[in-house]
Amino acid sequence: MVTVAHYLVLAAILFSLSVAGIFINRKNLILLLMCIELMLLAVNFNFIAFSRMLGDTLGQVFVFFILTVAAAEAAIGLAILVVLFRNTQSINVDELDSLKG
Repeated sequence: MVTVAHYLVLAAILFSLSVAGIFINRKNLILLLMCIELMLLAVNFNFIAFSRMLGDTLGQVFVFFILTVAAAEAAIGLAILVVLFRNTQSINVDELDSLKG
């Protein structure tokens, strides 16, 4: 039987992997966006686990809002990434300071 503790452990592992990915990889913008999405996924696991434990669907409603925000964030992030690549021919985060005005 899968308990709430199993969901929380999985969410903690996903969250710690995403934090480690952000701190280890500071050069590739695509991987940074993927780590942020992984953080949101860990939060969604927590919402679903507690919603299931309490027998309330409010946590699952919050998950849909988080997924909507994550989809918008991914679309806007990828659009900014395309514009950045057109200007600098690279997606290296260290080169972002060259766009300062």
